[in-house]
Amino acid sequence: MAFFTPWKLSSQKLGFFLVTFGFIWGMMLLHFTIQQRTQPESSSMLREQILDLSKRYIKALAEENRNVVDGPYAGVMTAYDLKKTLAVLLDNILQRIGKLESKVDNLISNGTGTNLTNSTTPVPSLLEKINVADIINGAQEKCVLPPMDGYPHCEGKIKWMKNMWRSDPCYAEYGVDGSTCSFFIYLSEVENWCPHLPWRTKNPYEEADRNSLAEIRTDVNILYSMMKKHEEFRWMRLRIRRMADAWIQAIKSLAMKQNLEKRKRKKVLVHLGLLTKESGFKIAETAFSGGPLGELVQWSDLITSLYLLGHDIRISASLAELKEIMKKVVGNRSGCPTVGDRIVELIYIDIVGLAQFKKTLGPSWVHYQCMLRILDSFGTEPEFNHANYAQLKGHKTPWGKWNLNPQQFYTMFPHTPDNSFLGFVVEQHLNSSDIHHINEIKRQNQSLVYGKVDSFWKNKKVYLDIIHTYTEVHATVHGSSTKNIPSYVKNHGILSGRDLQFLLRETKLFVGLGFPYEGPAPLEAIANGCAFLNPKFNPPKSSKNTDFFIGKPTLRELTSQHPYAEVFIGRPHVWTVDLGNQEEVEDAVKAILSQKIEPYMPYEFTCEGMLQRINAFIEKQDFCHGQVMWPPLSALQVKFAEPGQSCKQACQENQLICEPSFFQHLNKDKDLLKYEVNCQSSELAKDIVAPSFDPKNKHCVFQGDLLLFSCAGAHARHRRICPCRDFIKGQVALCKDCL
Repeated sequence: MAFFTPWKLSSQKLGFFLVTFGFIWGMMLLHFTIQQRTQPESSSMLREQILDLSKRYIKALAEENRNVVDGPYAGVMTAYDLKKTLAVLLDNILQRIGKLESKVDNLISNGTGTNLTNSTTPVPSLLEKINVADIINGAQEKCVLPPMDGYPHCEGKIKWMKNMWRSDPCYAEYGVDGSTCSFFIYLSEVENWCPHLPWRTKNPYEEADRNSLAEIRTDVNILYSMMKKHEEFRWMRLRIRRMADAWIQAIKSLAMKQNLEKRKRKKVLVHLGLLTKESGFKIAETAFSGGPLGELVQWSDLITSLYLLGHDIRISASLAELKEIMKKVVGNRSGCPTVGDRIVELIYIDIVGLAQFKKTLGPSWVHYQCMLRILDSFGTEPEFNHANYAQLKGHKTPWGKWNLNPQQFYTMFPHTPDNSFLGFVVEQHLNSSDIHHINEIKRQNQSLVYGKVDSFWKNKKVYLDIIHTYTEVHATVHGSSTKNIPSYVKNHGILSGRDLQFLLRETKLFVGLGFPYEGPAPLEAIANGCAFLNPKFNPPKSSKNTDFFIGKPTLRELTSQHPYAEVFIGRPHVWTVDLGNQEEVEDAVKAILSQKIEPYMPYEFTCEGMLQRINAFIEKQDFCHGQVMWPPLSALQVKFAEPGQSCKQACQENQLICEPSFFQHLNKDKDLLKYEVNCQSSELAKDIVAPSFDPKNKHCVFQGDLLLFSCAGAHARHRRICPCRDFIKGQVALCKDCL
């Protein structure tokens, strides 16, 4: 018998129902999901999402960027993004205000506020419409540029970038995008023509460089070993070895007198072009047989100074070495500097090496010009350095037309204030036992003539006869020819440095013949207690009247055989006389023999003085970052040259030095008002005599080309406006506030 089970049946039906319902629900869900995905999102929905995310983003960003500098170029994900987010929120607020304003207007028009109808004007828009897209794109951000004082090329470089930034893709790679701010950032951080923007983060390469500090060295053995690699350096090695004790004592003494800590250790390239085989000169080969030694003296003293001051030096005396050192950048045709760690930061070189360096680097040369320091014995004046101006004036010289800052040329003596005075060290050839003995030497009534070549003595017999009347006359002439030497002269031939010092200690008078010009020997004589009889030149000697100076990049006029001794030492150590005036010569000889003269050595020609000067140049001179203000403006003293007078002469008359780095502060009419010069009219001129003014009609002429600022040159009618400075006695290159 079959039984009917109602529960079992209903359970089956329920299961079937649930399965069917689930299937239908799933299909509907799939349908709505697909429909939802294909349906475009409404702007109102997106706005709600943006507002919600923006509120959360503001809170998070504010916490993360409390100390981040703001600005469109301050970096990605900085506080500048906060402004963009706020722009979206501000737009939302403005829309709400607009809706509220509309409702108020409706209420007024419907009579709800009848009491206010006659007394209330329509509510104006509270804010002008803001273009949110422009804010987000940064269009309303202004790049506030700092003052460009001290960066005379900055404005011109920005103008160039505006027209030419697309000429090389490297500019875009450095972040240049056509905006003034990107130009400024590139020109301040990559090429260093403009001042650094205060809100920019520091250049990582510069920060890394600052971490390597220079520490003084008190041992020359490593330097000596370094120079053993070259036979051309033999003479310099021997000089460094002889003077090692004096150098080490000097660096220790300087470290006690001034702070030599926290100095950046520089990567320095030293390239001696004169010693390369390609130069054709035989200076190294003739160094031990009476050849010219001035360049070798200066190079050895410079290299020693750089080493003891703690810098990393690499020395090159061949084209192969130069190419090896600079191989990373050779052939770089980009308009931008090479990215990454710098190969060198300072380059000491001579004129011959300069041509080799430019040819080796090719287009990369432009990125290393500011690092150059050129050893240039006789100096290069601005009108020879400026290629177009030199050509305009018809100057034919193989040594000029480099278009560098004239202060990048380093001279043997401080004769050209437009250049920098590097100098050298006057060697003391004595050991400790010699020093004790030499002080006991009694001076004899004798003179020593400065002239080791027979031809120097030509036509000097009358002059020498006067001196022979009062003293024995000695000489150190080498060679077999002695036809111009009077018979009464006692010739010692070439002496060693030590023997020469003993001879000088016996001597009262060191006699100049008029040539060679500006040599180191008179300083050695003065350091040993001799008086120097210095021949006067009237008229002064220059390329206009003396073959020796023809072709040299200077119009400098020598008023005597040794202008430095004449101007910066003077009596009782130096007596400048006219050789043609027998009475003047005789009076000078009598005066010298009648007094006791103590040895004197200018500080700038000692080891310590040279170390101090080179350290100051390395730390303060900077031709890669605009016009860094050194010497400090506190040293400026303005003088007005008379018509026909140069600034060098005007400053020298006042016992001052012409300082070309100050010219830029005297090149505007407002600058001259401080010195009671009121320009009724003015003009720009590209000439070495600007700035100047005509006192009759008060017409001012300002400099139109910064490379032509010059301490040399005079105007026939105008008075030149001259920037002078003081100097430390015995350290002419430095002002009293320079250290």
